[in-house]
Amino acid sequence: MTAPVRPVPTVRVYRFELVKLFATWRIRLLVLACWLAPAVFVAAVSRQSSLPVDTLFGRWMNATGWAGPLVMLGFAGTYALPLLTSVVAGDVFAAEDRLGTWRHLLVAVRSAPRIFAAKALASLTVLLLLVAGMAVSSTAGGLLAAGNRALAGFDGHLLTPGDAAAKVLLAWVSVLAPTLALAAIGLLGSVLGGRSPTGLLLPAVVALAMALAQLLPLPVAVRLALPSYAFVAWNGLFTDPVQLGPLLIGVGVGLAWALAATALAYLLFVRRDFTNAAHDGSRRRTLVVLPLVALFAATAGIIAAATPALGSGIGQDKVQQSVATAFAHLYRLQAGQLHRPDVTEAQLAATAACTKGDGLVEAEGPGNDWRCVVSWHLPGVAATGSAVYQLDVTSDGRYVADGDGPKEVNGYFQVRTPDGDQPNPLWQFDANVELLPTTKG
Repeated sequence: MTAPVRPVPTVRVYRFELVKLFATWRIRLLVLACWLAPAVFVAAVSRQSSLPVDTLFGRWMNATGWAGPLVMLGFAGTYALPLLTSVVAGDVFAAEDRLGTWRHLLVAVRSAPRIFAAKALASLTVLLLLVAGMAVSSTAGGLLAAGNRALAGFDGHLLTPGDAAAKVLLAWVSVLAPTLALAAIGLLGSVLGGRSPTGLLLPAVVALAMALAQLLPLPVAVRLALPSYAFVAWNGLFTDPVQLGPLLIGVGVGLAWALAATALAYLLFVRRDFTNAAHDGSRRRTLVVLPLVALFAATAGIIAAATPALGSGIGQDKVQQSVATAFAHLYRLQAGQLHRPDVTEAQLAATAACTKGDGLVEAEGPGNDWRCVVSWHLPGVAATGSAVYQLDVTSDGRYVADGDGPKEVNGYFQVRTPDGDQPNPLWQFDANVELLPTTKG
């Protein structure tokens, strides 16, 4: 009696797919680049006098080593991670079509679902290795170049090295969700595209389209319904209190897109007719996007109903509160540089009065025409201090506050201290407006 033929265990197929991936020169090159290049880049920039101040936490790179991995994270979310998902996950199925090896693989494994699972898991493993490499390498480069020092948060409050380390780790973990979403889109494109390079192009094109959408003045619910929002929502970890709402929504949306796109790719793959060499699944490209569009619409509707998150989410009260909070934190930092008596934020009682367009337009929404006057009091001093800031607020709520005087407070990029000239923390600073109406940290 002939023994039944059983499929090859998924673990063995998974190991085989890993070997195939690491046998290619491009994967080896990516692993080498992700584990070495970030350390070199961060260390080199941290020792320069000219810092990437237009990048989040870039102005702190020579003050603490924990700023380096956050600068790298911002770069990775915009450029590196979409490209990595394209290269790793966007070609795992299409390569078999080009080589004509599907029949041999199916005869050896005898299970299409196990082949799909092995290829998806192998791609995920490589991506995790690459992301971990960028995180570890950039952190090592920053600590070696700038030291294990306190980090100024996104609203100016100081984080101890231990707190900074924990939040840097959480920030890198949080971007795995949108990375998985792009990887799943790459798998779907690879299944649909057949011999074409659709899978290689699709994650990068989708990431670019979502990045452009985030620059538009979209309603908050629409913005948060895009899986790419988690690439910027991690900055809420560095405020006090922590802005968890947008981050949790972004992570949840990213995971939902990852599951939906992977499920679509799986259903198309297992239903494919591998006995017909001309059938590569490419005839279903149009209809397959409908479930993802439906997921996007449903997510936007749920967020709009639950928050409610309507309009831009950027209002006058939120801007004023954010500017006053950041100024109070950074004023204490400047006082420490000048060896002045320490004061608390409560003692300063900083407030901000902000207008947009010189008061000629409604104080709402993004723009570079915001102007804020910050006022504060010092204990034992009758006069009220004041400082002016020009704000450039982007659609995602982030803004750069540019000091406009007085000179001794925020009108010059350096401050003269007993220890020599140092960067003035009140001259320019980055902060953000929380887009959701209410979230608890």
